[in-house]
Amino acid sequence: MPRRSSPTSLSLQSEEANEPARGRGKGLVVLVALLLLSVAGLGFLAYRILQRTGAVERQLVSLSGKTDESTALARQAMERAVAAEAAARAAAEGRQLAEAKTADARQEADAAHQEASSARDTAARAQAEADQIRKKAEAEVNRLEAALGQIAETRRTALGLTMNLGSDHLKFEFDKAELRPEDRELLSRIAGILMTSHDYTVSVNGHTDDVGSEAYNQKLSERRAEAVRDYLVKAGLPAEILTVQGHGKSLPLVAGTSEAARAKNRRVELGIVNTQIRYGR
Repeated sequence: MPRRSSPTSLSLQSEEANEPARGRGKGLVVLVALLLLSVAGLGFLAYRILQRTGAVERQLVSLSGKTDESTALARQAMERAVAAEAAARAAAEGRQLAEAKTADARQEADAAHQEASSARDTAARAQAEADQIRKKAEAEVNRLEAALGQIAETRRTALGLTMNLGSDHLKFEFDKAELRPEDRELLSRIAGILMTSHDYTVSVNGHTDDVGSEAYNQKLSERRAEAVRDYLVKAGLPAEILTVQGHGKSLPLVAGTSEAARAKNRRVELGIVNTQIRYGR
């Protein structure tokens, strides 16, 4: 007959049968707990990663801003450097130009000094030559004055030598302009002396006494001067050095209306000017 189990053994069997189930439940709980812990850890790790990522992004943003600022500063510094280099180059070029201009100015100054020195030397030589020529001309005038003074009344004026050909030397008859033979001889001697000289001009000036009108005496004085000029040319003097001028009765040599005074005023004067001498200084 079959064996019956007792209640106690049934209970033991039931507990033995539930033991694996409880073990599996606990394992599930532990697994779930581990999963929850893992999820919590992963979440915390993700949170920390997000925090670090944000911090890194903020650092990157900050670094990017600093990089842009540094780039801008570097660009400004580069621009300043380029400007400074351009200014330095311009200054160097300006200095070179100034030095070149200074050198040119020094050369021009040296050339000007040399020209001035040469001009002074030339002026000194010219002055020495002029003084020598003037001394020779003065000596020649003195010689002429002495030689002509033996023929007729000769005096030195601011314009040169003046010979008075009248009265006792060259006599013009009243209202006449013709030369007498003795007058021609006098003029020939004067021409002979003048032809031995050079660098001079001769002005022939005719005069009359106070008798007659001014217009008539003007013409008469011109005829007398022309008669003397024409004879001097025939005697050998160059016509181009002779000039003629009539003064009528406007420049009497002596005052008075006596015949002696009028005879002195009926005259021709020769003005002899050495062209190498500046008279009237």
